[in-house]
Amino acid sequence: MAKGERVPHTPAGKLFKPPEPAFNKAPHQTVLDQRLSFCSKLCFAIGGAPNQVAGSATAFFLQIYLLDVAQINPFQASMVLFIGKAWGAMTDPVVGFFITKSKWTRIGRLMPWMVGCTPFVVVSYFYLWFVPPFTNGRFIWYLGFYCLYQTLITCFHVPYSALTMFLSTDQKERDSATAYRMTLEVLGTLVGAAIQGQIVASAHTLKHCPHHNMSTGHLGNGSGAEIIKRIVHSQDFLSHAKEVYMIAAGVIGGVFLICTVVMFLGVKERDDPYISKTEKQIPFHKGFILVMRHCPYLSLTAAFLFISVAIQLVQSNFVLFCTYAVDLRDHFQNIVLTILVSAVVSIPLWQWFLERFGKKTAAFCGITWIMPFTVMLVFIPNLVVAYVVAVSSGLSVAASLLLPWSMLPDVVDDFRLANPDCKGFEAIFYSFYVFFTKFAAGISLGVSTLCLEFAGYDTGACRQPAQVAYTLKLLIGAAPVAFIVTGLLILLLYPISEDVRLRNKLCLEELR
Repeated sequence: MAKGERVPHTPAGKLFKPPEPAFNKAPHQTVLDQRLSFCSKLCFAIGGAPNQVAGSATAFFLQIYLLDVAQINPFQASMVLFIGKAWGAMTDPVVGFFITKSKWTRIGRLMPWMVGCTPFVVVSYFYLWFVPPFTNGRFIWYLGFYCLYQTLITCFHVPYSALTMFLSTDQKERDSATAYRMTLEVLGTLVGAAIQGQIVASAHTLKHCPHHNMSTGHLGNGSGAEIIKRIVHSQDFLSHAKEVYMIAAGVIGGVFLICTVVMFLGVKERDDPYISKTEKQIPFHKGFILVMRHCPYLSLTAAFLFISVAIQLVQSNFVLFCTYAVDLRDHFQNIVLTILVSAVVSIPLWQWFLERFGKKTAAFCGITWIMPFTVMLVFIPNLVVAYVVAVSSGLSVAASLLLPWSMLPDVVDDFRLANPDCKGFEAIFYSFYVFFTKFAAGISLGVSTLCLEFAGYDTGACRQPAQVAYTLKLLIGAAPVAFIVTGLLILLLYPISEDVRLRNKLCLEELR
């Protein structure tokens, strides 16, 4: 790049003149200087796995735990889940604000957040699965610890996400580290479901739905000895269930501690080489406004918000769909594991694809893949089709996880070049992206549950009305397709092409 040449680098049409380098440095030297070892990438990825392990366990088992083991009523359980998710979404931008105000330490600016909050995350997670001896205040207990857990896990996840920007300034190295991270996170989701499921399965082996509903009158005809036997059995179930759920919480808490230590020992957080030399500081609120006006960020966030809603609709209603709409209740656990295994295996495939054909093309190909198969399952509900859909859905789930986290660093680079005086605002990009996706997940879960209520869903019943099956088919088929199409149309407006990425990379190398 010639000295003094004005290089158009941003889609917004702004021009930027990079400063003259102090000395000439070959491009390959820059890459070698910022190259990450296999060990560093692996340790970084291991640090994000326990969040997904715990998230998978709560996603699959927290609701049934609150109802069957903690024995709070369904309304209270729904309030715990909804308020907890909403609280977690609101804490993301707050944590992002405090991270931007953090000072650099000997171990970095982001690492102290993750290391410092980990012991408290483990304690709050354990007590989330602990049944207190009192009964009247259990709703407050679980609401308090779920909100506390959401707050603390946010204090871990937001800096961990932003850490991608401070591993290396080389885009290819960051993309590679992101691929490692997504592989381990999807694997963590699989491991979390497997660990929790295997440990607590014995608590639910006898909690099955009979083939014929038994009325209260029929139960009342049992002998006194039979009634006592059922009461003793119920007490034994509760005692055993409390024990195995605490064991599972302890195991996952131990995984969290070990993985955080591995990340701390194996990852070096680099200082920001693009910080402006001027002493002028941009206030947080002005930096926030600049971020929210950055077109690439808005288009990327809006696109994956709709795509995230679609994926969440499929995930949150899939078990209900298999149980009440297509009579696959005996196979849903294996189908879910097939989805997760497919996602784990396909992460390297999508990493290769985005490097070969570009990130935007990979997003379109990966996300579009799920649409025909989910519709096919609605119209051809059999076991073979279900497994085909599971494999294809895993491919799209992997793409939906990998691509936004791989594209966000490009957006941050673009913002840095457009606003060279802004520094330390990387956490805003990541925290508000997580905020929007969490909020979208909460809304999709609430709306879909409300739709089932309007359709006449009967809690605890073994059979549901025909309207419920019809509603589940809409939530699995038509609704996700509509959201995905909307998200992909917005993604068309995403202006950072591969040429723009390369141009930004050259400009950033001049700034170093």
